[in-house]
Amino acid sequence: MPKRYSDYYEYFEPSRPIATDRGIKARSQYGKIGRSWWAGRWIAALELLVDSGRLQRGRSYARKGQVLSIEEKGNEVRARVQGSRPSPYRVTIQLKPLTAEEWEKVIDQMAAQAIFTAQLLAGEMPADIEQAFKAARVSLFPEKRGDLVTDCSCPDSANPCKHIAATHYILGEQFDEDPFMIFRLRGRSQEQILEALRARRAGSPSLDTEEPDQEEPETAAPLEEAIGSFWQPAGRLEGILTTAKPPVVGLPLLKRLGPPTFLPDQDAARLLGPAYDAITRAALETAYGDAKLAGNADRAAPADGHEEG
Repeated sequence: MPKRYSDYYEYFEPSRPIATDRGIKARSQYGKIGRSWWAGRWIAALELLVDSGRLQRGRSYARKGQVLSIEEKGNEVRARVQGSRPSPYRVTIQLKPLTAEEWEKVIDQMAAQAIFTAQLLAGEMPADIEQAFKAARVSLFPEKRGDLVTDCSCPDSANPCKHIAATHYILGEQFDEDPFMIFRLRGRSQEQILEALRARRAGSPSLDTEEPDQEEPETAAPLEEAIGSFWQPAGRLEGILTTAKPPVVGLPLLKRLGPPTFLPDQDAARLLGPAYDAITRAALETAYGDAKLAGNADRAAPADGHEEG
C-alpha cells in the first residue's frame, strides 16, 4: 500500500546533521533572519511554502553553518548543504525570470518616478520599488509556487525541504548586502536596469525638466542655541541600513580619479592598490569576520553522484 504524505514523518528515522566548521553561519542567531525589508520579503515568500517544522529545522541548519557554499548562476542559486550523510546535498533555487516585455513595462514604471530613478542610479534600493512591479502587473518577489523552482538531492519527499529552507535563509542575509541580487534572479542585472533608465531619461526631456515641488525654506536655529546637540543625529538611526561589501570593480576610486598630477609618469593604481586592498579586507573582517569573507568559497569536497539521505 503506498504511503501517504503524512506517513513519511514515521518512515524516515529522525537524524541529526553532521557538524561542520566549514559552513556559512547565519549572522542572526536569534529572532528573525535578515535586517532589510527586501530580505524580509524574500524570507516571507519561503514561509508561505514550507511547513513550520521544516522551517524551524532550516533555520537551525542556517545558524549552525550547515550550508557549505552558495553560488549564483544566472537566475539560479546553487548550494551544498551538509546533512546527516557524508556527502553534502545539492540544492538549487531558481526564481522564474520576467519576460523581456514584462521588464520593459517595469522599467517604464520606474522611469516615471523620479525618486526611483535617482535612488537606483545612486545604487540604493527604493523602499517602495514593488509599486513599479505591481503597476506592471508582475511581482518582484515570489508570490506563488510557480515563481520559485527548488530542488534538493536529499531523500525527503517534501519540496522545499529543510536543506532548501536553510539555503533560502542564508540567501536572505546575502540580500542584506546585495539587494540587486533579486533583480538578477528575475532576469536583469543592476547595470542593465540602469542603462535602460538612462536611455529613457535621454529620450524623455520631461523627466529632466520637470519643475520641482515648491518647498518652504528650512529654518535653522542659531549655532549658539544648538551647540550642545550639534554633533547629535537629528533623528533615529535604527532605520538606516549600512552594509560593507567589496566593490564590483577593483580600486574604483583610483580609477575614477585617474592619474594624479603629482605622479604624471606613475601608475597610481599599481602603487596604491595594495594599501586600498588591505583597507578593504580589514573593513570586511571588522564587519563580518573571516567566516563571512570566505562564505562563498568552495570549501567542501564535491558531493557524490548518488546519495540516498
